[in-house]
Amino acid sequence: MPSTGTTTHPTLPAVIRRVALSLLVACAVPAALFYACVRLEGVWTAIFAALAWSYGAIAWRALTRRRASGLLVLTALVMTGRTLVALLTDSTYLYFLQPIISDGLIASAFIATLASARPMVARLAGDFYPMDDELHLRPRIRRLFWYLTLMWALLCLAKAVATLWLLESQSLQTFVLVKGVSMLLLNALAVVATIGAATLVARREGLLPVPVPVPVPVPA
Repeated sequence: MPSTGTTTHPTLPAVIRRVALSLLVACAVPAALFYACVRLEGVWTAIFAALAWSYGAIAWRALTRRRASGLLVLTALVMTGRTLVALLTDSTYLYFLQPIISDGLIASAFIATLASARPMVARLAGDFYPMDDELHLRPRIRRLFWYLTLMWALLCLAKAVATLWLLESQSLQTFVLVKGVSMLLLNALAVVATIGAATLVARREGLLPVPVPVPVPVPA
């Protein structure tokens, strides 16, 4: 149902803060924690520390009556699957191999949703901006979500290829460091591109408040 009544749209800084916080909690902190634990305690400690952080963040959101972002929940589920496979096979190599497979599967899922009414980015957009059926049906927004879904699918495929090369050619510590830094940087650039494109479309659709100029007193 299209929304009725007046909708209060968040400002661009508020949207950026929400995106940055989501990426920090779901991606940046676990990656930094993982690398630190690998250096200090070993791979298994790093695996369980990163997993504990993700579930701890979800639990904290639940205790404070706030909804965990879809990105945080997805990260926790993916890490759980990787940990279970690593434990069952007693192979840390498979732990690091799984993200390559996961990126390939995620890319395939994103590409598959391109033929649907709501591509994958459209389904995740509500984590960062209040969406309703009326917004989803706007032509510019539908095109935006389609192209962003394609971009993230291609990004996942590129990450899978690069990660496989690193895993096969570098030592474990070098792999963890280079992968962590390069993937965070690559994701950050993709997020900047996503926000830039979304901001452009949102302004054209009147979804972002227009800043009101502050009058400057002129001396008589």
